[in-house]
Amino acid sequence: MRKFTKQLVSFLKKEDGPTAVEYAVMLALIVVVCIAAISSIGKNANATFSKIGSAVS
Repeated sequence: MRKFTKQLVSFLKKEDGPTAVEYAVMLALIVVVCIAAISSIGKNANATFSKIGSAVS
């Protein structure tokens, strides 16, 4: 029983698992921000090209 308790305490003290989860959450947030920025830039560029295209015609 003592060995099991020591292993449990050792497992809870390790920070490898939570660190990996934190990196995954940060990566997910970065991806969401990048997608939102690209989408916004794409809409603005499309509106600008449409305006220029109609002005040329």
